Amino acid sequence: MKTRPMRSLLTLLIPLALLGCALTPPPGAVAPLTATQWQAPLPATPPLPGLPHGGTLAQLSLWWQQFNDPLLTELIDAGQAASATVAAAQSRIAQARLSQTSTTAALLPTLNAAASATRGRTLPTGAIPTTISAGFQTAWEIDVFGRGRSAASAADQRVSGAQALWHDARVSVAADVATRYFSLRACRQQTALAERDAASRAETARLTDLTATAGFTAPATAALARASASEAAARVTQQRADCAVQTKALTALTALPEAELQQKITQSESKQSPALESIEYSALLSIANPITSLPADTLSQRPDVFNAEREVAAASQDVGTAQAQRYPRLTLSGSVGRQDTRTNSRNRVFNAWSFGPLNLTLPIFDAGLSRSNIDAAAAAYNQTVVQYRSVVRRAVQEVEEALVNLDSTAARQADSSSAASNYRRSFVATQARYQSGLASLVELEDARRSLLAAETALITLQKERTTAWVALYRAAGGGWTPDINASAAVAVNAMSAMNAINVKNASNAADAANNTLNSPSAPGASVALTTLPATAAKP
Repeated sequence: MKTRPMRSLLTLLIPLALLGCALTPPPGAVAPLTATQWQAPLPATPPLPGLPHGGTLAQLSLWWQQFNDPLLTELIDAGQAASATVAAAQSRIAQARLSQTSTTAALLPTLNAAASATRGRTLPTGAIPTTISAGFQTAWEIDVFGRGRSAASAADQRVSGAQALWHDARVSVAADVATRYFSLRACRQQTALAERDAASRAETARLTDLTATAGFTAPATAALARASASEAAARVTQQRADCAVQTKALTALTALPEAELQQKITQSESKQSPALESIEYSALLSIANPITSLPADTLSQRPDVFNAEREVAAASQDVGTAQAQRYPRLTLSGSVGRQDTRTNSRNRVFNAWSFGPLNLTLPIFDAGLSRSNIDAAAAAYNQTVVQYRSVVRRAVQEVEEALVNLDSTAARQADSSSAASNYRRSFVATQARYQSGLASLVELEDARRSLLAAETALITLQKERTTAWVALYRAAGGGWTPDINASAAVAVNAMSAMNAINVKNASNAADAANNTLNSPSAPGASVALTTLPATAAKP
């Protein structure tokens, strides 16, 4: 007879539990609305199979080592260690994990230990008693309608997204350092070229002054030679200033002392690091095949797109959490303890326990607060969907732009090399004719100017091609690939079963949840929890 009220209450809760299963949050996965194929041409050389690296720091370093430049990988490591962006990403992961722990803990009962000791007189006469008590107290809000499960699922999705953004931050820093480093190397090559040109013009001016003094050359010709030498000297000064600015920017990125950085660069150049034009770019990066793959295959490698997907799934669960706020809340508490009361030589000990109360709170009137919460969650969900598609469009744009730049630099490479080679032959021939008195100084300066422009353009083109490959590496997500963790789905299933124990057929409900989540056609299958590979280093 004593258990009849409890059975009656549980009987009333079963329909409410079934009502909770009728929560209808918006879909956790939406179509990215991407194009069916790339519009820009892919690199002519077929990329090697596989990806640059799979989200691990070791593989990330090895990928950059393919440039055969130890200084580059050293600078990337220094830049990542000093990056505020990477530190902020680490902080976001910690905050997301805190939220994940908090929401998971809310699904489980709490257990607290309590102890107390008192001594005092409560009556005018009598002995002074000493009372010592100790025990355990527990409380549990039974997640009948899925409010806690939805919040926990949203937190799990955000943890996965934060981990992806951490990798995105490291890839971005690596790309920034590499771009700045290659720009500095190109600048130093152009400086060396300008210095050789200035030395040649200065020698021409010196010889022309000698012949003008002897009366064999017109003063106007000597003035032209001096002007050309001064112009070349000014160009050297400007080029050195540009390199100094590039060096300071690289110093800021890597947090290395400028003097130490300059020394490292000088030592690297003395070891004959590979020239930019000698790098075998086709072996560095793999992009989706234009015939067998779609842009979405490449976009799936981008951590920011993955994070945007996780935000959509989390926002969907937030809507479910807001919907569950309109349904009753069921809490259960209990305690067990022992009390010892001593008065002079008398000692009384007894054990105490309680099961309950079992509280059912039914929201009746909240002045539209719950409805507003649902509307706000739905609006936030719509925002995340728009944001997700915006991230996808930006990703497509960045990949397309990188592909266009790669195609352009590849198409210009042969012509630029031919132009520099032929201008070099023309200048050598004109210089020989000038020294023999068969060509004027004006002709020589025209040939020199054309050669300088062609060689400068060739160095600039090589820098652009390297930068375009780094940009494509960055736009493709640095080769990061999400790893679907099967154990995460198992954990979700176990949690669903655990929160269904208040229903009489809890085991059947858990089996049904497992079958639903494990089914490939289940709506929730597309938003299964995803983490970085197990081999990935964690911040």
